Amino acid sequence: MEEAIQIVKKIKNGEIHPIYFLMGEEPYYIDKISDYIEDNLLAEEEKGFNQMVLYGRDTSIDEVVSNAKRYPMMAERQLVIIKEAQDLSRSIEKLESYAENPQPTSVLVFCYKYKKIDKRKKLYKTIAKTGVIFESKRLYENQIAGWIQKTLKSRDYSISPKAAQMLVEFLGVDLGKIDNELQKLQLITPKGTLISPELIEENIGISKDFNNFELRKAIGMKDEVKAHQIINYFSQNPKDNPMVVTITLLFSFFSQILQYHGLTDQSKTNIAKVLKVNPYFVSDYVVAARNYPMKKVSGIIGFLREADVKGKGVGAANVGQGDLLKELLVKIMR
Repeated sequence: MEEAIQIVKKIKNGEIHPIYFLMGEEPYYIDKISDYIEDNLLAEEEKGFNQMVLYGRDTSIDEVVSNAKRYPMMAERQLVIIKEAQDLSRSIEKLESYAENPQPTSVLVFCYKYKKIDKRKKLYKTIAKTGVIFESKRLYENQIAGWIQKTLKSRDYSISPKAAQMLVEFLGVDLGKIDNELQKLQLITPKGTLISPELIEENIGISKDFNNFELRKAIGMKDEVKAHQIINYFSQNPKDNPMVVTITLLFSFFSQILQYHGLTDQSKTNIAKVLKVNPYFVSDYVVAARNYPMKKVSGIIGFLREADVKGKGVGAANVGQGDLLKELLVKIMR
């Protein structure tokens, strides 16, 4: 995130390079940097003759280089953006000769998503000398809530830990999708607002009481009534609450409890570090570990694997997902 911010900041300050090679598994920052360059590098009256967008599957390195070598018309520079540049992966090494001596009045932007060029090869080293290489790494799930908090803070908003976790569990790790929902919330709330679970429930449609986060908490506390209420809600709304997501999150939860049982240092700071959770939620794991000894947790992980297989139709072809979840809950909490 910081590296992407610095690239944009340098462009704002007039430090512009002839090549920007944006690559990596996380498309969000690639799009953000590319969009900023596309919107701001040239004045509106310059774009007609000096801004070009090409797509990897419809072009070639030779065509890209040919366009890059053109001179700008009535402008200081021209801009050539290659979107979906990963489709040029088989011939990308041919860019090397141009990268060694790029046209100073051209700016080439490669959006090389979901892949990256080999850092050991000459192309990478050449671009690193004459241009900018940015690798957009995909965040782990346990990093997303922190990313949400930082993103909102940069926009003068804040969010409660539970609300951030609700977004992660409902929307997954797609930063673009999460950011779209955050922007919707920003449109209807003034700066300085604390994004709460209630606000998310009202405007995004995620139930603050009946979700995987609350299910996990209820199971950890051995609150059978609340856990069954949530499972019944999931059974009535299967499209919004797919069983595979619930199983995956419960598997992760009990795997973390197993890790907890193996800790010699059970301080709050160490638990948060080892389990990779927000310190705010450490107490939930402490309570769950008291309610589920190590031997019981090992058995539960077995039940979850069994339920996952059944959920995919193996040995339970005619059993609904709601019934499978109810059966699983009984096994976990008995």
